[in-house]
Amino acid sequence: MAHGETYAPRFSVDIQEKIKLNCLFSAIKGSLGLFESLTEKLNGVFKKVTGRGRLSEENIQDALKEVRLALLEADVNYKVVKGLVEDIRVRALGQDVLQSLTPGQQLIKIVNEELSRLMGESHEGLDLTGRTPHVFMLVGLQGSGKTTTAAKLAGYLKGLGRHPYLVPADIYRPAAIDQLKKLGDQIQVPVHETDPGKKPPDICVAAKAMAGAAGADVLIIDTAGRLHIDEALMAELGEIKAKTGPSEILLVADAMTGQDAVNVAGAFNDELDITGIVLSKMEGDARGGAALSIKAVTKKPIKFIGTGEKLDALEPFYPERMASRILGMGDVLTLIEKAQSELDEKAALKLQKKLKKNEFDLEDFRAQLRQMKKLGSLESIMGMLPGMGQLKKLKQFKPDEKELVKVEAIINSMTVEERANYKRINGSRKRRIANGSGTTVQDVNRLIKNFAQTKKMMERFAKKGSMNLESLFGA
Repeated sequence: MAHGETYAPRFSVDIQEKIKLNCLFSAIKGSLGLFESLTEKLNGVFKKVTGRGRLSEENIQDALKEVRLALLEADVNYKVVKGLVEDIRVRALGQDVLQSLTPGQQLIKIVNEELSRLMGESHEGLDLTGRTPHVFMLVGLQGSGKTTTAAKLAGYLKGLGRHPYLVPADIYRPAAIDQLKKLGDQIQVPVHETDPGKKPPDICVAAKAMAGAAGADVLIIDTAGRLHIDEALMAELGEIKAKTGPSEILLVADAMTGQDAVNVAGAFNDELDITGIVLSKMEGDARGGAALSIKAVTKKPIKFIGTGEKLDALEPFYPERMASRILGMGDVLTLIEKAQSELDEKAALKLQKKLKKNEFDLEDFRAQLRQMKKLGSLESIMGMLPGMGQLKKLKQFKPDEKELVKVEAIINSMTVEERANYKRINGSRKRRIANGSGTTVQDVNRLIKNFAQTKKMMERFAKKGSMNLESLFGA
């Protein structure tokens, strides 16, 4: 599927420029992903509403019945649904909607704002005020992803210029200590040498003293979990809290468990007075019940969401952006921020110059492929682009990360000369490249064809002067 035939008309050149993914869109096939079912159903409701020239109270009531059903099927807490639908109804029956020239759009705007308010209205960051080291306790049930989240959070803080120190305090699951050490090595963050013979509260006190002496300014404690909440677990966590004085107690909850995650959050909050929530495994949550319910039930903010297995797959949670994602409007701001933090400014400017000279080659294509990987999975990227959830035909596709690996392997098997001029790749060269990359001649042909189409598209953008990537970095 060629880029120019499908994707180019749907997004402005400005957006393509800012996210710096122009040369790879020809290879992307998206899916609905996050909140798939809820997004699809709400879009169906709004399509009916926006098709009417005027709205009546009866039209609105009918639409809200469908919204209510869609939310309940998404596993949103029924009390939360009741309150949300009533708030929307009150606002939707106001004269500014009924008398508007675009009442359907006004209703969508209200739903967007109410969803955002339900999830917290605005982003609430971590408490990094006061004396260091700041202590962050991560709590939650076994299997919720605490250990991985601890490492992700350390990597995130390191990116902010902080000096985190990881503490494995789960002595009941020996693998947890080894796991955190391995993860700490990967992100180059020090990990406390935990003595399994000591009690977790004492381990944390010793770690806090060592962290301060080592110059660390944030202590991240990976506490023990259980398969279910019990008195012994809460007593231990309460003692750690009392002895370390954490500025953040973050509950790590598995988003895929829906209402169970909400119930767990309520129980931990009652016992420990948590300061915030990290929803893990959001990439696998097609319903969205936890994200839409947990703030309303606990009155505590969602601070981060885990969006994949990689150690950089942790995003600050912005309620207004998530509301836009749920309604199929995309989340370009988050994607731009990821591009700004992950992509190489010098490489982007070098690419810009090559494009202007019509020198874009397969070497550049491979470099952009590697840059692309830094942004996350194809599915998560496509979920942030406006309108993708409404393209029904995309439901038949699933972005295949293996295809990108195959593409890179093919380019790696080419000579420098072949990467610089793909037109020199004849039949015998294609067979050699296919054998060297473990692929087929058909795979090589497909790559060359896609690259040729992409090169033409990039040349058109360059001629129009739309490839000024400096704006992304404020140059």
